[in-house]
Amino acid sequence: MADTFTQIYIQVVFAVRNRHALIKTNWEDELYKYISGIVQNKGQKMIAINGTSNHIHFFIGMSPNCCLSDLVREIKKSSTNFIKEKRFCPYAFSWQEGFGAFSYSQSQIYEVAKYIENQKEHHRNKTFEEEYKAFLKVFQIEFKDEYLFDWID
Repeated sequence: MADTFTQIYIQVVFAVRNRHALIKTNWEDELYKYISGIVQNKGQKMIAINGTSNHIHFFIGMSPNCCLSDLVREIKKSSTNFIKEKRFCPYAFSWQEGFGAFSYSQSQIYEVAKYIENQKEHHRNKTFEEEYKAFLKVFQIEFKDEYLFDWID
């Protein structure tokens, strides 16, 4: 075959370390734009990005030459530096180790994007921990509660 054809859609979820509520509404749009820029500069397509004060979701169309772990590592590192340089957060800001990544078909793009856009409303009734465990169960990913989240002081 002369060319490569793919259709890969991934939702990524990760939290602020210890799930502290450090992302404030007055600067979250700037953070999301910054992260979107990283994704685009790495040759990926940002479909949706949003979150709450303690975690974010983003949904991308991914090319096969992208290493998802490298992309997420770059997003976490660069966005942490961005938050510190802009002095958005008066506390030591960092992301939790690890992330969740969940794949979807083209027919699910609209629903996933809408889900991400409605994060604040969604989390009026469900905690991040409940949401994340629900994702793991729906996608049939085995986990042990004691290893799911890290707590570092």
